[in-house]
Amino acid sequence: MPVEHYENFPVASFLLPARLREPVEAIYAFARSADDIADEGNELARVRLERLDAYRRHLRSAERKRPIDDPALAPMFDRLGRNIRRHKLPVGLFRDLLDAFSQDVKKTRYADFAELADYCRRSANPVGRLMLRLYKADTPANLELSDKICTALQLINFWQDVEVDWRKYRIYIPLADMERFGVTEAVIAAGEVTPQFSALMDFEIQRARTMMLQGAPLARRLPGRIGWELRLVVQGGLAILDKIEGVGYDVFTRRPALGKTDWLRLIWRAATR
Repeated sequence: MPVEHYENFPVASFLLPARLREPVEAIYAFARSADDIADEGNELARVRLERLDAYRRHLRSAERKRPIDDPALAPMFDRLGRNIRRHKLPVGLFRDLLDAFSQDVKKTRYADFAELADYCRRSANPVGRLMLRLYKADTPANLELSDKICTALQLINFWQDVEVDWRKYRIYIPLADMERFGVTEAVIAAGEVTPQFSALMDFEIQRARTMMLQGAPLARRLPGRIGWELRLVVQGGLAILDKIEGVGYDVFTRRPALGKTDWLRLIWRAATR
């Protein structure tokens, strides 16, 4: 389930076949470090965007087996390029991630769900698509289900982090939904769990849950370890939604998260559902 820096990414755990740990680690290192450029520290937006542009340049070099002109980043991009070529990974998916991270630097509001879904298409869905390519399971039907799971995971991360994102002056809740339920930015700034905010969160949670359940059959289609890990991911995401509901939608005073005692229940659910 979520990791500290780049949530919603299945890290190279013991559940992965040994032959895939290196490519997954290479993808993860790229995604996490690029995400950190967009989100961590106190650099100016201009500097963040310049650094992400450098990542685009290094990605082109890595893809074409050319030298990386930054010694500090050369090992990471050399390894990434090696695995892109070895596993025939679509480079466009890495560019999509960089586009999403750049968007995070520049864009802080989303007019409607279509805009937010387009962001998720680039920020989250590439992860699942890359994993399916590594497993040689990237059929059109599987990709469609994977996109639903990954978008749902991204949405779940947004709903549990409303307060965290506000501290960065970001709101991922679509403005059209806020207007529909009568929730203003002042409500979020004050951390008020009003009846209107609760109704809005319930709406967003049900949308994410429906999307997750629509994608969940993918976990039964995939064999062995990847299917088992994906079932854990799905159950973990659903459990976060349950926790948000369990605290009465108060994502301001506590961040709903999974604890140690949750994992036994999730393992049981993953084994039986």
